[in-house]
Amino acid sequence: MPHSQKQILKSHRLDSLRYEIRGPIYERALYLQQQGFKITNLNIGNPAAFGFDAPDEIVHDILANIRDAQGYADSRGLFAARKAVQHYYQTVGVKNTQIEDVFIGNGVSELIVMCMQGLINNGDEVLVPTPDYPLWTAAVGLCGGKAIHYMCDEGSDWNPDLKDLESKITAKTKALVLINPNNPTGAVYEREVVEKFVKIAEKHQLILFSDEIYDKILYDGAVHHSVAPLVHDTLAIVFGGLSKNYRACGFRGGWMIMCGAKHRAKSYIEGLTLLASMRLCANVMAQFGIQTALGGYQSINDLVIPTGRLYKQMELCYNTLMTIPGVSCVRPKGAMYCFPKIDLKQFDLKDDDDFVLGLLEEKHILVVAGNGFNYPTNDHFRIVFLPPTEMLGGAMNHIADFLQSQRF
Repeated sequence: MPHSQKQILKSHRLDSLRYEIRGPIYERALYLQQQGFKITNLNIGNPAAFGFDAPDEIVHDILANIRDAQGYADSRGLFAARKAVQHYYQTVGVKNTQIEDVFIGNGVSELIVMCMQGLINNGDEVLVPTPDYPLWTAAVGLCGGKAIHYMCDEGSDWNPDLKDLESKITAKTKALVLINPNNPTGAVYEREVVEKFVKIAEKHQLILFSDEIYDKILYDGAVHHSVAPLVHDTLAIVFGGLSKNYRACGFRGGWMIMCGAKHRAKSYIEGLTLLASMRLCANVMAQFGIQTALGGYQSINDLVIPTGRLYKQMELCYNTLMTIPGVSCVRPKGAMYCFPKIDLKQFDLKDDDDFVLGLLEEKHILVVAGNGFNYPTNDHFRIVFLPPTEMLGGAMNHIADFLQSQRF
């Protein structure tokens, strides 16, 4: 009689992890696509998929140097790329930076996970905003920690509730996370808010992680204030990259820079250096585009002014949402998403998952439920406004039609 075969199980650390941007609903969309249905993918911020090409000069410099990209680089990154990042943050007021403070990664995502791996012991807590970019919550859990979510207030332009944040700091808290401009809400925080956030981190001697990947995608005169020049008495790690501002997600070129009380983080920095060495190096080809990107013409500025394509698409998305009875939305000040709220009392929908699945099955439009961003009320969704206006307008009309069909 044959022995029963033992099943191969995933790690228990994965049991509670979610990444709904490419979760079960996304898999359902792939299945429908394989059946011949055309799916409008409004689930992920992937500019190139909608005709937002990376600047030609970046592509040119990568191609011109591609033969020099065949070997491994320094595990922390090419000198020219790291120097360009250092210089960029000097222009926003960061002092006392060294090239050793900069690490290049395969996108910001890899660097976030690396920072959590180097910091967290089992049971440690990290304060993460809700709604959040879900990689932050998942990375904390993957490394044996616990993400504690502080609220962002929809009634206050999605600003962080700093009282709620500070009330959740415990002896187990190791770090705070700020996402500015915010994904998924599009919030951009005033300098006073960022300064208060920094003061809380310094008061409680917590590491401050600041995700600033959208720092140039700003609308209606919004100004981005980096934590980098504001922090002094604790360590801050600031993240940026090529993916969004430079429309080059697939190049996987990201960076992080350490600011503030670096002298208190010698052991942690040694750990990060070890982790960087273990992956040998980041994608070398993409690194040849970083100096060009940061030092060249900032074409993103042409896209976010009122006559720019991205601005027009933001306006179309936001204005259409605001015309749908039972839907409300805070106007985004940055990034490439709207995060509207559905008044579930007006619709035959149980929650945001029910809405997202129904919209996919009936209208073949893929968005992400608000609970996928660890938001607790189950009545929001995130929509990407990257498609050209004709395609986006059609999708918005389909969303309005679907909600009308679900109205009580």
